[in-house]
Amino acid sequence: MGTQIIYPSAVSGTIVPPASKSVMQRAIAISMLANGTSHLYGYSSSNDSDAALKIAENLGAEVVVEGENVTITGGMNPKTTNLSCGEAGLGIRMFTPIASLWHEPVTLQGEGSLKTRPVDVLEHPLRQLGVTISTNNGFVPVTVCGPMLGGFAEVDGSLSSQILTGLLIASPYAKKDVNLLVKDLKSKPYIDITVDMMRKFGVVVGTKGYEAYCIPAGQTYKAQDFVVEGDWSGAAFLLVAGAINGNVLVKNISMESHQADKVIVEVLQSVGANVEICEDGIRTSCSNLRPFNFDATECPDLFPPLVSLAAHCEGDSTIQGVSRLAHKESNRALVLQTEFAKLGVVIDLDGDVMTVHGGIVKGGKMHANNDHRIAMAGAVAALKAESAVEIENPECVAKSYPGFWNDLEMLMRS
Repeated sequence: MGTQIIYPSAVSGTIVPPASKSVMQRAIAISMLANGTSHLYGYSSSNDSDAALKIAENLGAEVVVEGENVTITGGMNPKTTNLSCGEAGLGIRMFTPIASLWHEPVTLQGEGSLKTRPVDVLEHPLRQLGVTISTNNGFVPVTVCGPMLGGFAEVDGSLSSQILTGLLIASPYAKKDVNLLVKDLKSKPYIDITVDMMRKFGVVVGTKGYEAYCIPAGQTYKAQDFVVEGDWSGAAFLLVAGAINGNVLVKNISMESHQADKVIVEVLQSVGANVEICEDGIRTSCSNLRPFNFDATECPDLFPPLVSLAAHCEGDSTIQGVSRLAHKESNRALVLQTEFAKLGVVIDLDGDVMTVHGGIVKGGKMHANNDHRIAMAGAVAALKAESAVEIENPECVAKSYPGFWNDLEMLMRS
């Protein structure tokens, strides 16, 4: 386990963030189920997306990766009935319903932090749809056996929208129509991504707000040529970096995206950063930053870059939605509080609200806790700190953004 030292530095330049792993993993899953050969353009390697490709291959698809292009020929005939999702939360929750389409038992495993992320909320709806399912007391490994018969199922969306995403993607292949009644759905924009992609691959999805979904049986996905858009979750750190101490243009991201984390632009505008929405991306540059109040319940992955931003805003900023952070790669609220305290930033937690007392980041040594977003948050906060920030366990950024350290170094050199 190494360390990465980030010295206070202005940043400038142009960066293209990696492909959205949220979109990429969905595209892989749908292409695996589709009739014919799909071409996915704009692929960038990350641990989660690589794990999804391996699962698709093991479930019977033919997968070819050539640089930024991925070719997937659909097919469901498992080479192995023991699948590894790595540490991908979306992977386990999406591929479990998909694996349940197979008529023999399939077991899905997880590694690292995924072993502590609950999957028991999949049990009730899948059983209602006729699937046999067992878990390890609500955690991985999870074993499913189909076929998925279809019918009516209730889905608890309070923990994660990823459960609903998996059920939706698998449902066209059930024996009869699937009707899903959803309660307390969080992260709604991610379901917009799922439904939009299902429709682009030729499947009809009936919706009633975010509370009910109807997927008629007898449908199949049609292979597509599909361009994977840039990742707003990774881009958020780069945009915050420009707002804190620089001038950064982030390309291949669009305000037309369904990705939840594009609201970072609204936050940056509200704190007084210079934000320019360009034809080919978003540019941010530094200014005097004022504190903010923001509800991140629908976009919990923004908490780390928002904390980096708040640390450099003069005054107290509040972020709501802390309850969404307990089952991430780390208990993210507590880790942010503990690790930013080492840099001289005081964070208070009170129920669902986080308060960041901003103004001065002193610098120091922090630990990423094997959480890619904590590592990136520490690096961005360092850019205008009083002294260097040393980050232990920096290699964990490979989960979503393997090139982050190189990209940041390029911006610091410009």
